[in-house]
Amino acid sequence: MYINNPTIKLPEDPNTIVWKYLDLSKFLDLLMSEKLFMSRSDKFEDQYEGTFSEPTFEEIKKLSIDNPDFLKYYKTHREKVAISSWHINEYESFAMWQIFTQNSEGLAIQSTIGRLQQSLVTETNFEQYIGEVNYIDYKKEHIPFDDLFFPFLFKRKSFQYEGEVRIITDIGESDIKINEGLKINVNINQLIEKIYIHPKSENWYKNLVIQLVKQLGFNFTIEKSDLESDILI
Repeated sequence: MYINNPTIKLPEDPNTIVWKYLDLSKFLDLLMSEKLFMSRSDKFEDQYEGTFSEPTFEEIKKLSIDNPDFLKYYKTHREKVAISSWHINEYESFAMWQIFTQNSEGLAIQSTIGRLQQSLVTETNFEQYIGEVNYIDYKKEHIPFDDLFFPFLFKRKSFQYEGEVRIITDIGESDIKINEGLKINVNINQLIEKIYIHPKSENWYKNLVIQLVKQLGFNFTIEKSDLESDILI
């Protein structure tokens, strides 16, 4: 279940549009399991995920002189946090298609901040939070550490193009162990507003997606991306 944390930044408008770009196999897994996969924070390609900026790290090292477990806790906490990344944008992103879909058979889920919040089903072992990522200079700027989630809501400025909002699950209070990640229960009809088919896909692929979605009992609006629509001259 989504828990509102007033210290976590989030767009005020619940109708703010967000996207998730993925391939067909991951999309079908989402529909068939009705569970959203979340990656363990230290398994992301960006090795800085869940870590501190240099000024903050120096401050934590000083605090850890008399309490070495303080720093150790932050290091191991990365193994207990799982993340689902979404892209904030009013429109489709050509860059996101290029980065997150491997071929012309990818697709994009369109949702909203409000839908993300309402789609999270109550879990007995952990809670979910949603926050917008802040992009800072890791050599100069501080990351607050008065909230355990803050290291997972900051990234280097090099990733600013991602415009990311993320669902964060912390299993630190449970006995669950995760390897690559974990799946959380979601209300699929609440989560997904529309499906967009890859701009370079063929018509047969769109028809295939429509047929598969229908067979699985869902009735989403499915549209072909218009990034490759006919030019007017």
